[in-house]
Amino acid sequence: MNKMFTKFIVFSFIFVFAFSFCASFTLAAPDLGVNYATNLGLASQNGDVRDTAVDIVKYLMTFLGIIATIVILLGGFKWMTAGGNEDKVAEAKKLLVAGMIGLVIVLAAFAIVTFVIQITDNAISGEF
Repeated sequence: MNKMFTKFIVFSFIFVFAFSFCASFTLAAPDLGVNYATNLGLASQNGDVRDTAVDIVKYLMTFLGIIATIVILLGGFKWMTAGGNEDKVAEAKKLLVAGMIGLVIVLAAFAIVTFVIQITDNAISGEF
């Protein structure tokens, strides 16, 4: 059990590092061609549709990441309060694995979305 706990701690630190690395991309959001649309007279007063879509995706990914983190915390809490009951420990392990898989999926989706946004921004601005 000590070996599994060590693996859990190591994977947790890796995921926290990866999430903070991906979060740095959202803080420096690209222009997405808004100035290009403004120069053509296509931008509306309320903002660009692309900015709205990117904001929705960012909020959705943040929400899903929070849910995955809550599932991991719930699994850890169940494991700590299992009191040696193997059925409860097995249920807690399933929650931890499901939370980790969910977090990996959310981080991968976020990385893909960030990559697509950067490629689209580079294509619009003419920088290949």
